[in-house]
Amino acid sequence: MSGPRPVVLSGPSGAGKSTLLKKLMKDHQGVFGFSVSRMFLGLSLINYHFTTREVMQEGIDNGEFIENAEFSGNMYGTSKAAVEDVRAKNLICILDVDIQGVRRIKETDLNPIYISIQPPSIEILEQRLRDRQTETEDSLQKRLEAARIDMELSKEPGVFDVVIINDDLERAYEELKDILNEEIQKVQDAK
Repeated sequence: MSGPRPVVLSGPSGAGKSTLLKKLMKDHQGVFGFSVSRMFLGLSLINYHFTTREVMQEGIDNGEFIENAEFSGNMYGTSKAAVEDVRAKNLICILDVDIQGVRRIKETDLNPIYISIQPPSIEILEQRLRDRQTETEDSLQKRLEAARIDMELSKEPGVFDVVIINDDLERAYEELKDILNEEIQKVQDAK
C-alpha cells in the first residue's frame, strides 16, 4: 500500500477518541480520511457499511480485512480496500479500532502510527458513559469491563507508539497534533 502512513486510534468508548478525531479533521480538512468499517448488527450508525453476517464472514475468510472483531454479538471489521481507497487520495487514513483490532493490524504490513486514547480513570470513564445516557445498565457494564481490559493492555510495552491520557481535552488534542505533525506536513506539502 502506498500513501501517507495510516493512524490506528484505539481506546475505550468514552475516552474521547471521537471528540479528538472530529476536532482534528475540522482543523485539518483535506488531510485525513476515515476508514469506514464494515459491520453486521441489527441497527444503523454512521461511519459503517452494513452487510450480512454471511457476506462479512466470507470476506474475513478470504483475507479481505486488515482487522475484524466481534463485540456483543456484532461483527466489525476494516477492509483492505477501505484503507487503500483513503491512501490513494493521499490522505492519512484513520482507523478507529479496539484492542483486538490493534493486535490484528500488528500482524500486517500496514506500518501505522499506533495511538491509544485513555481516560484518566475507570471512575471518570463510567461517569462520562453515564452522562451520555445512551447505555442500558447491562451494556454499560460490558463497556466498562472492556475498558478495564483496554486500559491494562494499553500499558504493555510495544503495543502503542504513544498513550494519551485524556484528562484535559485541549492538552490531549495538542499532544495528538504533535504526534501527527510530521505526517500532516507531508500531506500538506504534497498538495
